[in-house]
Amino acid sequence: MLRHVLPSEDARALVDASTGDDAAVYLLEPGRALVVTTDFFTPIVDDPRAFGQIAAANALSDLYAMGARPLFALNLLAFPRKHLEEGSLEKIIQGGAQKVREAGIAILGGHSIDDQEPKYGLVAVGEVDPEAMVTNAGAEPGDVLVLTKALGTGIIATAIKEGKAPEATVRHAVESMAALNRGAAEAMLRVGVRAGTDVTGYGLLGHLRQMLRASGVGARIRARDVPLLPGALELAENARFPGGSLRNLADVKGDVRFPKDLPEARRLLLADAQTSGGIVMAVPPARVRKLLTALEGAAPLAAVIGEIQEGPPGRIQVT
Repeated sequence: MLRHVLPSEDARALVDASTGDDAAVYLLEPGRALVVTTDFFTPIVDDPRAFGQIAAANALSDLYAMGARPLFALNLLAFPRKHLEEGSLEKIIQGGAQKVREAGIAILGGHSIDDQEPKYGLVAVGEVDPEAMVTNAGAEPGDVLVLTKALGTGIIATAIKEGKAPEATVRHAVESMAALNRGAAEAMLRVGVRAGTDVTGYGLLGHLRQMLRASGVGARIRARDVPLLPGALELAENARFPGGSLRNLADVKGDVRFPKDLPEARRLLLADAQTSGGIVMAVPPARVRKLLTALEGAAPLAAVIGEIQEGPPGRIQVT
């Protein structure tokens, strides 16, 4: 869809839809730029408060992925009027507000509509120094790829809808999705990482390919080093994959080389459509140890999953 959005001719528009980055960036004055993004979706868990937390964390993630400091947020809400008295709406909003407060900001307003299918998310507004901004376009050959959350939320969400997700699996997935990428972003900035993106609807392979294309490089990732949420592989082996993940894998097929012996379940997990996933960063080798140390306790995990390499832009070799 975004291919139909014309690039901005405003010199102050530092990042627009043409780059595939996580948010729009607009220069206010030297050293100060506004970062704006929005995201919302239908419930993926049964607990309305947890849904609100996850949706808010997911929207804020786009700011963190670019190294921005959140300033404030606006609610985006669709909800069936006939169910207003049941209490779920209040819990969704409370969950979102709780997560926004955890980010150190406030919700200043928003917009709601009557809709048969509930949807919730945020417009998130932040600020960044353009000189320290993290974008898709800064990866260089030799950089090491580090991921800060495990994969598998897409397949687990599908299993939840089918009533086939074990309780422990759901708990781990909710904890991961509700976790802010705030600590990961702060570590990224302290170390001086310049290339990264959060992992959401296009899956790890799709978002990584965007970064590689923008940077004019290729990459190699080691499938066995990519962390998976507890229970995700077992669900994958039973072929309970969301349609979005199947489309993601088909979409990247021409740019990804898989080993012949890599099981289909692991291929699909690499393309699994994530909600509120982690950040995948490209960091120079000399800074890897410093980054991993900075991420300790600040992010759900810090996994070295591969390297940037010379090659056709967007090409990924999986080993």
